[in-house]
Amino acid sequence: MAGDRILVTGASGFVGSAVALALATTGFKVRALVRPTSPRLNLKGLDVEIAEGDMRDRESVARALCGARYLMHVAADYRLWAPDPAEILVSNREGTRTIMHAALKAGIERIVYTSSVATLAVTTNGECIDETKPLSGEKAIGTYKKSKVAAEEVVARMIAEEHLPAVIVHPSTPIGPRDVKPTPTGRIIIEAACGRMPGYVDTGLNLVHVDDVAAGHIAALKHGRIGEHYILGGQNVGFAAMLADIAALSGRRPPRLCVPRNLLYPLAFVAEARARRTGREPFLTRDGLAMSKYQMFFTSAKAERDLGYRARPYREGLADALAWFRQHGYVG
Repeated sequence: MAGDRILVTGASGFVGSAVALALATTGFKVRALVRPTSPRLNLKGLDVEIAEGDMRDRESVARALCGARYLMHVAADYRLWAPDPAEILVSNREGTRTIMHAALKAGIERIVYTSSVATLAVTTNGECIDETKPLSGEKAIGTYKKSKVAAEEVVARMIAEEHLPAVIVHPSTPIGPRDVKPTPTGRIIIEAACGRMPGYVDTGLNLVHVDDVAAGHIAALKHGRIGEHYILGGQNVGFAAMLADIAALSGRRPPRLCVPRNLLYPLAFVAEARARRTGREPFLTRDGLAMSKYQMFFTSAKAERDLGYRARPYREGLADALAWFRQHGYVG
């Protein structure tokens, strides 16, 4: 596949830039679909061709796909809160629909669609979830999860009914360098490193280095079976342990106070009300608290077996994330 042209959507973002970097390093000719207003920091110095456009705009998507052999659709609106939640749904579901229809029309040979573990049904007892536990849209918490479930349903339906040549990957919670926005998890790392998180709620995450997620995308492109789903995860970690590791890397004391989440809902309500006035995304949200009731633990055994996928220890991702945040002024 080296030397073939591949279109990467969302290439200026966190996961997308890691995918674009990995592809370029591997020898692909990378074309990046980037909105005119998107920051280009993550693409600086990369050997990629820029195609300006929007995944919801048919004409710009068609131009970007022209001459490409493969597609990696990584772009997504990853927010747990928005002044108009419908924006998230339209971007993720309708943008995916537009991209996939254009890919069929352009004769793209192979597609990797970046879904999320947000489309899988987690539990409160710490069970490791695999690809066989899909989440229904009715049970999804918050607009982001609902939008990813809806977008994945679009892809799955097109695979079954229109022979869309797509493989579906489910990254867990990526951490590492180039988290420009930053993501909700990146914000947690920054706040904890700056000593602004005196307490925590009892929850758990599956944390994975973003560059391992990128390598998993390439493995899915090369070895994944059309229509199959693959979790690209790392280690299952309790939230308290994660914060303790961030504190150790930052030379701070870890937070000791486990806060009952019910006490935080009024604060989340106030934070969201303030965000509606300021337009700035709140750090604490009601949807985030509702999701924290679940231990978001996953297994990547299928990807390891079928794709040769491997993930490094998650602490390396934390260390790389903190180093990048310090270098770019997010953390003093």
